[in-house]
Amino acid sequence: MAFDFSLSPAVEDQRQRIADFVAREVIPREQTVFRDGLTDTLRRELQGLAKAAGVFAPQAPREWGGGGYRFDEAAVFLEEAGYSLLGPLALNCAAPDEGNIHLIHLTGTPDQQERWLRPLVAGEVRSCFSMTEPPPGAGSDPSALRTRARRTAGGWVLNGEKWLITGADGAAFSIVMALNEGDDAPAGATMFLVDAQNPGFVVGEHLNTIDATGIGGHCRVTLRDCFVPDADVLGEPGRGFQSAQVRLAPARLTHCMRWLGAARRAHDIALERAVERELFGSKLADLGMAQALIAENEIDLDAARSVIWHASWAIAEGSRSSEESSRAKVFASEAVCRVVDRSVQLAGGMGTSEELVLGRIYRDIRSFRIYDGATEVHKMSIARRAAKRAAERIAAREVKE
Repeated sequence: MAFDFSLSPAVEDQRQRIADFVAREVIPREQTVFRDGLTDTLRRELQGLAKAAGVFAPQAPREWGGGGYRFDEAAVFLEEAGYSLLGPLALNCAAPDEGNIHLIHLTGTPDQQERWLRPLVAGEVRSCFSMTEPPPGAGSDPSALRTRARRTAGGWVLNGEKWLITGADGAAFSIVMALNEGDDAPAGATMFLVDAQNPGFVVGEHLNTIDATGIGGHCRVTLRDCFVPDADVLGEPGRGFQSAQVRLAPARLTHCMRWLGAARRAHDIALERAVERELFGSKLADLGMAQALIAENEIDLDAARSVIWHASWAIAEGSRSSEESSRAKVFASEAVCRVVDRSVQLAGGMGTSEELVLGRIYRDIRSFRIYDGATEVHKMSIARRAAKRAAERIAAREVKE
């Protein structure tokens, strides 16, 4: 048995290059984005700089223009990218594009990969993933899917409503989940690659959410007799839920990686402020209650990194890793929120401001406990698996007796 948490020289070198790039090119642009909003022009500018610096798309397959690093190595790089809220966008490892790159790479046909994957990896286009629906439709429970797909000559017709679709405004295409209907279609759900120019794919209003650093909003999307040719079915018809797992387990972890970087940034800001600020005749960092907050942050950051690295290693080694990713998602999402909350408290009044960045991180990170499966849903899944294992142990003992 061997436990090795050391980084290879190549990974450490790339990690440092990403850290330097984020500090030099990305962080200085934050306040402008917080004030004026994020534009596609800035995205392209940052991604051009990332390409020139040799840090672009480290997690994407090499044959399609990415860095080609293993998934557990990507955990190191995406944490470093997440040190700025703009870092993942600059490196083209932000949601939802990062998850769509992974999914199309593993399930797309060669023609689909050439048409959709190559420009996505290159940053020439953006994409979105259309699964979430207004109640009572799909959310944390994908089986509640209400968008329907019906076979027709040469393809499928999709009808339904989606919402909270991240990045939909300005995306070049969407991966759409729909439930098959009709006797001539296999039971289950199917994934479709839908061109945003399709007249049946209608992007509506931006929903006004608490997080605000993404690009393309969180939008309503309507599918109105949206025709999709057979060539644009992603994976096998009727196996959409199985294909979704190809995307969802790794995507949960890449969210964890990026937000761990943001939480570490929040902690560093608050810690430096605590070291410099004097209160009641001593440095803030010397006061017992402040020391408790600092220590708890250090513990949460280290523990979150460990559980993320373990789950990422399992995926890199070929495991489906559903349970590991659920555990990591629950712990990391709760831990990073605690870290940022304590950091705001340590920093005092300025901790609530965007000038100190903490206020923006606090706003943006809260949603992480909900998307990609709410904490409570993952806990239910983890508990069911644990109970099943206990029942199997009991049954095995009874057989022996």
